Amino acid sequence: MKMSLAQRVLLSWIFALIFLIMLVLKLDSKIHWSWFLIFLPVWTFDTILILMLVVKMTGRCKPDFDPRDGEQSLKRRFWYLTALFLKLAFCLTLCSRLEKLTDMWVSVVCVPLWVLLGGALVELGHSVFHYRRD
Repeated sequence: MKMSLAQRVLLSWIFALIFLIMLVLKLDSKIHWSWFLIFLPVWTFDTILILMLVVKMTGRCKPDFDPRDGEQSLKRRFWYLTALFLKLAFCLTLCSRLEKLTDMWVSVVCVPLWVLLGGALVELGHSVFHYRRD
């Protein structure tokens, strides 16, 4: 399952556009759907990304696989998978808070987002200031 860059960008834009249209309609009170339904395009896109990452990570388990990038590529993909699950957790807690299913503080709802942003900063710092020991 290999998608070109243009296809990936187009798919991202389509899901983002559908989500934003549904969000604007919900905030303008034009539709009275559940917040879980409003976030469905985001979750669909995340599910596609998770499936693609899992397929790529399990492809490394083949006995005839030749690792070029080695362990770093697997670690990076594991971080991407963790980041997607953190984003998913944030969306779920946000929807449950907006639907008034739980009585959580907003700061508790944002914990997965803060962990995600902290991890992204660490990843950025590691990729910018990383040096090779040859």
